[in-house]
Order: sequence, then structure tokens, then C-alpha cells
Amino acid sequence: MMSVEKNDWEKSVEFHGHSCPGLAIGYRVSKAALGELAAVRAIDEELVAIVENDACGVDAVQALTGCSLGKGNLLYRDHGKQVYTFVCRDSGRAARIAVRASAWRNHPGHKELRIKYFRGVASPEEREAFRQIQRERTERILEMPAEELYEVRQVEVELPPLARVFDTLICAECGEPVMEPRARLQEGRVVCLPCAGQYTRGW
Repeated sequence: MMSVEKNDWEKSVEFHGHSCPGLAIGYRVSKAALGELAAVRAIDEELVAIVENDACGVDAVQALTGCSLGKGNLLYRDHGKQVYTFVCRDSGRAARIAVRASAWRNHPGHKELRIKYFRGVASPEEREAFRQIQRERTERILEMPAEELYEVRQVEVELPPLARVFDTLICAECGEPVMEPRARLQEGRVVCLPCAGQYTRGW
């Protein structure tokens, strides 16, 4: 059977598990970043992504740019913003991509349907209506002109150091291996964070 190569959108959906507006945002942002920086998918740490949210779009960033937590070139900033900064180590160039508010224009009744859907109280008709709105929003984001979807700025970013590999210690409590910088000393014994618990003076 002949294999058919997946396109980048299909790769993103496969990685994430389903198609949705948030994934479409990450897809468009990732494609824009690679084009802006004249970069290709990172094999190692040639490209660094700094993401300011932990939403669906980050999966597209991982799938398309090769930036991941495991490689140490995906940095998470808990700002709750649809802002993504990409840095190319070879050229030193960086691009900050901020999604515009217009990307999130909601359909009438979308908020109410979303609440019901995720609370598990939507009727079958309401569930299908919500899915249809999501499909329409996804298509709209995929087809929007770039200038309406996001703002791209060249920025100066201090390159983070390359990912380090640390020694492994053994927790004296549970016996499981723990990375050295995450270990704690408790009454003279090396313990992992879960076993350390709240080891304080009480304030």
C-alpha cells in the first residue's frame, strides 16, 4: 500500500488528537514563524519557542517547529496570552507573534453552548451546534489574512542556555530516581519533591 505524506495541518491534528480553533492558531503562528525566520523544523535546539499559554495551539508549535519540553527548546511562560516568540540560534533573529483579538470573534450563542458542552449538560442538538461552530471558527482562522490574524514583530531576545543534563539521585523515602536540581534535603536525607511535602517552619 502506497503511503501518503501528511501535510502540516494533518500532522498538527494527528499530534493534538482533534481539530479546533486553538490548534489552528498554533498552526498559523508556527508557519508564520518558520517563514519569518527562514527556519526549518528543529532537529535539536536550533530553534527556541517561548509560549505564553498552555492551550491547544502549543501542540501545533511542537508538531511543526520541533520545539518541545523534552529537548529544552520550548519555554512556557504562564501569562495566559496568545503570544509566541521564536528565536533562531544560528542567526540570532527573533520574532514575536501576538494573535489579534479579531481572531476570536465569537458566533452568537457560542459562549452559552460552550459552557453547556464542557459541563456535560448540552443536549445532542446543542452538542452538534457547538461542534459546527468550532468547525466554522477553525476554517475561518485557517483562511484569515495574516494581517488580520496576528501581529509579527522582530524583537531582541536573550538566548536561553542550551538544555542541561543533570545527575540523578535516589530519593531516600520512595527509592525513585530524581533529577539533582529538584531534590531536597530533609533531615539530612535526599528526597524528591513529592516526598518532601511541606517541609517548612509553618509560615
